[in-house]
Amino acid sequence: MAVDIVTFGCRLNTYESEVMRREAETAGLGSLKGGAVIFNTCAVTAEAVRQAKQSIRKARRESPDARIIVTGCAAQTDPAAFVAMDEVDLVLGNEEKLRSSNYRALPDFGVNDTEKARVNDIMSVRETASHMVDAIEGRARAFVQVQNGCDHRCTFCIIPFGRGNSRSVPMGAVVEQVKRLAGNGYAEIVLTGVDMTSYGADLPGAPRLGKLVKTILKQVPDVKRLRLSSIDSIEADDDLLDAIANENRLMPHLHLSLQAGDDMILKRMKRRHLRDDSIRFCEEVRRLRPGIVFGADIIAGFPTETEAMFQNSLGIVEECGLTHLHVFPFSPREGTPAARMPQVDRAVVKARAARLRAAGDAAYAGHLATLAGTRQSILVERDGIGRTEGFTLTAIAAGAPGDIVDAVVTGHDGRQLLASPLSARAA
Repeated sequence: MAVDIVTFGCRLNTYESEVMRREAETAGLGSLKGGAVIFNTCAVTAEAVRQAKQSIRKARRESPDARIIVTGCAAQTDPAAFVAMDEVDLVLGNEEKLRSSNYRALPDFGVNDTEKARVNDIMSVRETASHMVDAIEGRARAFVQVQNGCDHRCTFCIIPFGRGNSRSVPMGAVVEQVKRLAGNGYAEIVLTGVDMTSYGADLPGAPRLGKLVKTILKQVPDVKRLRLSSIDSIEADDDLLDAIANENRLMPHLHLSLQAGDDMILKRMKRRHLRDDSIRFCEEVRRLRPGIVFGADIIAGFPTETEAMFQNSLGIVEECGLTHLHVFPFSPREGTPAARMPQVDRAVVKARAARLRAAGDAAYAGHLATLAGTRQSILVERDGIGRTEGFTLTAIAAGAPGDIVDAVVTGHDGRQLLASPLSARAA
């Protein structure tokens, strides 16, 4: 019986889930009577934790004989909450989840609370090992971890306490992993990390993310498409900007960790950029790579946010030309400074998040309209659905998952582009 893994949260979790699957099966969990279900949790919001607990309870009802293991950022930051759940057999920390020795295929694991949790101090971890993965199950693109952890302490964020301080995977190991996945047929590789633009600061010679990108593209010619998962624009180095401008295989889509568009809120978040920094960055990158697509994370209703401050965040959607928006209603996380700040009324938070999403939806619809009649290269993700180089969702009745299809955009339905393969049009 295969090990079932339920993944929440970021792309780094998606990658690590594949490592966990291999390590758990190596430990023999797949042979357990009743099977095993591993939950790889997220702690970025209280809602993410609530959803994980809800899924755990559902899994126990549906599979009463299965071994249930909980790991990930929520388990790292608050292991006691999951130890206290009767449905859970074992709780593993973020470092422990990546080693087969911690997945014991014994019928009596987790018999008491002392045995039930294996969560060590994540801040004591100094290196991020390169875990070779041959495939990302059920996906047309593959993720490669290049960095983990974060040295910054944004006032709203609990993730450093789940991931530890910033650690980089050595460049040679990253290149070998990319070669392996490209050799296994993946046309698109996505580089991922918690604070990816801090890459290399802890490595000999302190190489930057831009150098890593250029090295991959030079040494792995089989990679057709290289994508960055998320960056902090204030840390973008000159080599990265040069690669964006001149490397066609580096995809023209950047997801930015903006979080807000008001200077006072950014300072209270303890971010390292101001509003004008974000606008200048988008203008400069758009000059270097016309047609590049920007996404961003923005938090609505951060503590002390006034309507005027919120308007600045709302306005930055247009001023930066953002089209792929991830909106988060502020959710206080216990243990963070923002949780102790004067809170915005929850109804106001929800209303502002809705307004931000509406602005994002309008910007996205405008983006879809501008692509009508253009020629696009589509990576097919599943039957009938793919994404452009700019990461725009596209309906296309051609190709198998993992294929890249040249197509022309015939229109859109408000949610995705509608495209026709060029070969079909020629026929």
